[in-house]
Amino acid sequence: MLYATAKCRARDWYKQAENDFLRAKDSLKAGRFAQVCFICQQIADKAVKALAFHREFDQVRGHSVTELVKALDIDGELLKAAKRLDQYYISTCYPDAFPTGAPFEFFTEEQAREAVNFAELFFERRKIGVRLMKDGCLKKTNL
Repeated sequence: MLYATAKCRARDWYKQAENDFLRAKDSLKAGRFAQVCFICQQIADKAVKALAFHREFDQVRGHSVTELVKALDIDGELLKAAKRLDQYYISTCYPDAFPTGAPFEFFTEEQAREAVNFAELFFERRKIGVRLMKDGCLKKTNL
């Protein structure tokens, strides 16, 4: 059986994040604001994991984008975005995140649009220092 190296699997993580971004945009159009916020957190999670695998991490565990960004020594705008998006990881999905009511009842279009903007930051390849290559791997760019 053939296995891709972690570095080459980075492309798979990045492509899934891109596909999830399309789903987030569709959900925004449909008015599913909690879903958009959750998906955007997952997009950032997958994009940062792509970078970690590109940097040849063997394993990347956890779903806190903030912690992943810190582990990769990324700060500034992406760290701010990570902190906001992590607030949507549990609260958008689980009814016990709030005293009463379903999660979707608590999220607004404004929050969803902000989440989309933050998720989009993780696709600005200059910010995470990589670009997709034809061979399926990621290559570091000059910042």
